[in-house]
Amino acid sequence: MLESKPSQFTLSPEAKILWQEKLNNPLPGVEVAELLKGDHPLKPKIVITTKADIDHDKLNQALSFWLNTHFMTVLEPLILLGANSGEAEDPVQQISNKVYDGLGVVPREDIESFIEKLDPEKRTVLRGKKIRLGPVLVFIPALNKPAAVKLRGLLWCLYNGQTLPAKVPADGIVSCKIEQEGAQEGFYRSIGYPLFGGRAVRIDMLDRVISSIYDTASGGVFSAKHEMAEWLGTPIEDLYKILESMGHTKIEEAAAVIAEVPAAEEVKSEATPAGGDAAVSVAPTPQQKPALAKFRLKRGKASQKQTPRPAKKEFTQRDKKKPEQNARGADKDKFARKSESGDRKDFKRKDKKHNKDKFDNREPRVITIEPRKKNNDSPFAVLQQLIVKSDG
Repeated sequence: MLESKPSQFTLSPEAKILWQEKLNNPLPGVEVAELLKGDHPLKPKIVITTKADIDHDKLNQALSFWLNTHFMTVLEPLILLGANSGEAEDPVQQISNKVYDGLGVVPREDIESFIEKLDPEKRTVLRGKKIRLGPVLVFIPALNKPAAVKLRGLLWCLYNGQTLPAKVPADGIVSCKIEQEGAQEGFYRSIGYPLFGGRAVRIDMLDRVISSIYDTASGGVFSAKHEMAEWLGTPIEDLYKILESMGHTKIEEAAAVIAEVPAAEEVKSEATPAGGDAAVSVAPTPQQKPALAKFRLKRGKASQKQTPRPAKKEFTQRDKKKPEQNARGADKDKFARKSESGDRKDFKRKDKKHNKDKFDNREPRVITIEPRKKNNDSPFAVLQQLIVKSDG
């Protein structure tokens, strides 16, 4: 048994580890151990139950190695989140821990405070961990495979003391009705089929519908679509129940159903072909689907649009060179405006009028101009003296 290949061991839906003695034998084999509740849903205890003459400690080590390998194969992105490689205050690590504890799914409202701390770089790291931040649920899309659904259902029931085997939806089904009362919402959410409107809906399709709702909503109102019912694999009435269970309120009923177009019938064409009357087959007009009911969005962070930041003022080259002139110009325009009540004056015009009155009322100034003294050294003065002397 200690030398067996990994393929010789299997985990049954009842949490029993089975061993097949013959290699490549498709039969499950015999029970050698069972799983019991551990400290965490992903860390169950192994209890040896075989009566074979074998060292139980060595067998326990071999089975622990096999079980960890099995978990890693089926739930790889979830198991890697338990490595705790980041700092305790790192929002990526905090979100990873919550998703790990929730077996791959956690309501967004439970970790909204961590999401608000994410910057673009940290969001990239989170995407690298295969975690999707949906509008309502945060989950790992890679865990929607049937094997991962079954294993998570087993581990959840084992940890929460529920009866095994776990009743999970059929492989690959998009949604199914849940008839029993008091269904465990935590169970269906942990396996990737959260409950809405009395149905277990596969989380990737549910997220697709939720994203479509918030992408197409206008003014807090959206219309149900036939595509949503197709994505969820439900009739229209069940779609309405799912939308209402999300917290959306129906405000307008669907329009009246458009009458069905009859099948192609034999009618006579207006243009009778040569050779007499002949019946011509007319193809029917494609039937239009009726409009569905309208809903008011649930009030919450997912329905609130972020207020856009005010655009930054673009400065021209002139603004950059002479900001003080722009400031003075702004003040000038500010004081030059007149209010409708007339309380504020046009300071620019007032200043001009004041200066004019001051100029008109001032006393006249008397300017005395003395005759310029003649310069005896000038050539004209010398010439005048010579003339006077010659006359004398």
